[in-house]
Amino acid sequence: MLAYRFRLYPSREQEKTLLEMLEACRFVYNQTLEWLNKGESNLFELKRRLPKLKEENPWLRKAYSQSLQNEVLRVLNLRVLSALKRNGRRVGRLRFKGKGWFKSFAYPQFGFRLERGKLFLSKVGAVPIKLHREIKGKVKGVIIKRERSGKWFAIFQVEDEPKPLPKTGKTVGIDVGVRHFLTDSEGRQVENPRFYERTLERMRRRQREFCRRKKGSKNREKARVRLAKAYEKLVSQRNDFLHKLSRFYVENYDLIAVERLNISGMARNRRLGGKILDASWGKFLQMFSYKAERAGRRVVEVDPRGTSQNLPEGFDRDYVAACCILSLGLGRPEVTPVEMGPLLCVPASAVVAGQAPSLNQEAHTFRVGSSLYV
Repeated sequence: MLAYRFRLYPSREQEKTLLEMLEACRFVYNQTLEWLNKGESNLFELKRRLPKLKEENPWLRKAYSQSLQNEVLRVLNLRVLSALKRNGRRVGRLRFKGKGWFKSFAYPQFGFRLERGKLFLSKVGAVPIKLHREIKGKVKGVIIKRERSGKWFAIFQVEDEPKPLPKTGKTVGIDVGVRHFLTDSEGRQVENPRFYERTLERMRRRQREFCRRKKGSKNREKARVRLAKAYEKLVSQRNDFLHKLSRFYVENYDLIAVERLNISGMARNRRLGGKILDASWGKFLQMFSYKAERAGRRVVEVDPRGTSQNLPEGFDRDYVAACCILSLGLGRPEVTPVEMGPLLCVPASAVVAGQAPSLNQEAHTFRVGSSLYV
């Protein structure tokens, strides 16, 4: 299953209808949660209560029926989190959703279609949509989402068969860090973009501006939207960087070795916690996993202990760690670099611009056991 996300541009009347549907789905979600808290947990029984609920609240008829039924299923699906809690995971309880905290609703099977650059939605009409890429596969449903900034998006749930990439015969080890975002075993060092650090002062100004506005005023709402847009831009920049960098390695290597990191534990470090979270290592490794699976590549996680110890003099710590990670990923003895040229520094701006580092750069040489690798 894949997800394609596209921007929607509803008219004022359409946005009003979408907001009414969002409110109707929030109401059904909260009502279902109340029924569950009273002991009712049968899906079919809960769905049979919806017609009566519509009779008591006629305004619910403005929403698409399947979208309301999907909210019942959503609450029941979230109940499976209790099983995780029994296994020792930290899971919070389900809460009622207040106004403004409900972001999305779904057309799970029918009630939508794409035609001539518009998304036709039941109860809403033809909404202009920006299709910036082709949807490949069978569309199974669509989620309509409203961001905190007021922007609307359509997220298509698509079923598509994996398409393995041709074999390259190449392997690589990757060591992520704070000073450099990553260093690989071929001698590349990618600059850490530090998106949050670079926008921190702007965020603070937006936050102060928001806090100074009178509660309930139009100016406060405008300031809230400006703050939300700033955060959305930060997330978009970070995701764009991570997507392009992970795609580069998946397209060019059959096996990618990475460390198995306890990121949540590392983030508790008072001095480096913020920088670790800003780097988004977890999201980067997650992108590696699902892209590699679809492309027929292998991502191997290795124990990080000892990958940065016993460093030879004159060698970059991160580069040697990347070589050690690769050797562990290949299941071979400890790596010993025997020759080292200057590392290839890759600016974050080059990654964002899609200018991937050349694979024909001067190779670095290292020894694994009695074998020499380039």
